[in-house]
Amino acid sequence: MSVYERLLSYQDKTYKEFQSKLVPNIDKETIIGVRTPQIRSIVKEIFGTEEANIFLKTLPHQYYEENLVHIFLVSKIKDYDECVKEIERFLPYIDCWPVCDQATPLVFKKNHDKLLPYIKKWIKSNKVYTARFGIRMLMNELLNDDFKEEYLELVSSKKGEDYYLKMMIAWFFATALAKQYNATIKYIENKCLDPWIHKKTIQKAIESYRVSDEHKEYLKTFR
Repeated sequence: MSVYERLLSYQDKTYKEFQSKLVPNIDKETIIGVRTPQIRSIVKEIFGTEEANIFLKTLPHQYYEENLVHIFLVSKIKDYDECVKEIERFLPYIDCWPVCDQATPLVFKKNHDKLLPYIKKWIKSNKVYTARFGIRMLMNELLNDDFKEEYLELVSSKKGEDYYLKMMIAWFFATALAKQYNATIKYIENKCLDPWIHKKTIQKAIESYRVSDEHKEYLKTFR
């Protein structure tokens, strides 16, 4: 049974309608209508098999859920070099935010030094979802103990008018306000961000349970 056939066996047409509204920038006919737990079940079933190896080599995929299977499979690869190689091969084919955002390779957590040059390269990409993926990896992996202030400049200097890119930058800075407030607040005080991103960052930070009430009140003065 192919990955497509496996996905089709879980098809929920009502969910397809719901999903197509969440991902309006891709062709509705490329959405089968499969919920994430079922997709992960397929991934668990085939990971490490020859079927999975063949599937990973077959790009581009036709369906949205096939792309989700792909990124979930790659995220389970335990060898860092192999994982990065597969991520790099797949990034040009990512065409929507759920495929970009739903998986983080576990092996990245132990390889921050080796990962950083890739993150910087991805962020500089003119492909929206490659850049978005790079910013999300920086947000997920390097806003804690390995944080450096230069990462804020790296993201703030990223320019582009795409909604999904700007939203990711706002998400990054809202998370940075929660985790590295003293360094990040300067970017709000000095209005270093695009006006739309500035407002969205404050909105997301105010909505976050990880930002203190005191900091939220201060942020409100910059709206």
